[in-house]
Amino acid sequence: MVITENQVITLTYALRENDPQGELLEEVESDSPFTFLYGVGNLLPSFEANLRGLKVGEQFSFILSPEEAYGESSPNNIVEIPRGNFRMEDGGAPDFLVKGNFISLMDNFGQEHIGRIHFFDDDFVHVDLNHAMAGKTLHFQGTILLIREASADELSHGHHHAQKGEAGSGHHHH
Repeated sequence: MVITENQVITLTYALRENDPQGELLEEVESDSPFTFLYGVGNLLPSFEANLRGLKVGEQFSFILSPEEAYGESSPNNIVEIPRGNFRMEDGGAPDFLVKGNFISLMDNFGQEHIGRIHFFDDDFVHVDLNHAMAGKTLHFQGTILLIREASADELSHGHHHAQKGEAGSGHHHH
């Protein structure tokens, strides 16, 4: 069986910046592999395109440019939020107000956004809303562990449901 749409794929990978010897950004090993429903738009299209046609046991290695991955980092995605919005009831600053921390923000439409505290001063907290991997060239290297047909239930929900004996088999649908 080869990877095509509407299949559940389980794999391992190492994600490095730029090339096979670059900085390790993320690693998913066989004791806790990554499982997903292929071809339903949940992952980067360029990531999935590089997996198409692979078989169980095959290894992969490919590079995604920033344009193929999370885009370029834009200074327009750094927002200033009045520091007073982050004060505790006692007037102090919250513990999470630390440069580099990721925080969750809600916009005027109720949409949640994850940002990283770029810096702050007495008046404003500058939050970078660019994706954490924006502007990075990503090198993926890994192995296909399992390919199976997705169930009708999985297809209707748009994500995989772990099967007995499969990694993540504790899935409970809401």
